Amino acid sequence: MSIIETEAALHEAHRDNHTHRDVNGGWLRPAVFGAMDGLVSNLALMTGVAGGAVSQQTIVITGLAGLAAGAFSMAAGEYTSVASQRELVQAELDVERRELRKHPIDEMEELAALYVARGVEPALAREVAMQLSRDPDQALEIHAREELGIDPDDLPSPAVAAVSSFGSFALGALLPVLPYLLGASALWPAVLVALVGLFACGALVARVTARSWWYSGLRQLALGGAAAAVTYGLGMLIGGAV
Repeated sequence: MSIIETEAALHEAHRDNHTHRDVNGGWLRPAVFGAMDGLVSNLALMTGVAGGAVSQQTIVITGLAGLAAGAFSMAAGEYTSVASQRELVQAELDVERRELRKHPIDEMEELAALYVARGVEPALAREVAMQLSRDPDQALEIHAREELGIDPDDLPSPAVAAVSSFGSFALGALLPVLPYLLGASALWPAVLVALVGLFACGALVARVTARSWWYSGLRQLALGGAAAAVTYGLGMLIGGAV
């Protein structure tokens, strides 16, 4: 009894500890990177305009225009990209579906050969391929995973990609504008809020990487700060020239 209890405890410990992070990033990666993109691009845009010694109203209008233009551009780009990818995958699935219907034996042998290449005994590989090929839907799913590296039941949605990109970019781009909308009359509060947001986004990225949160946060803070500083300097040069 003690041996059985020990094995059960070990199995439970293994089950609880043997977990992995979502290496694809799930919803977190596109959301964080969209917000980061909005932050960096709109902060750089606003500091570049501010470097030209323009009015506060011009900076606010620039920030809001950058927010709207960037969010719509991101949404349109994501929708087109994901829709095109989905159409390509569907076309390849149609090809595989036709092959399974016209040449079932050849496709079964092809699947068996894949398992043999991975170290399965030929007789066992053929038996497994034969059993898996009995169900056409299951056969299509397995061939799609093995040959195309995709899951037919988990294709990305263009609408979801567009909406999430729009929202995350708009949220990030809003941060540099927010202090002005709340009554600030100088550039430094907008820069401060944006830099804090950049650090927070970088720290969140650590959830889908192996880096520590402070390293990711400081790295993004440095990159975003450098972009803002460079565009501010360019704005001063161009503003002084014109």
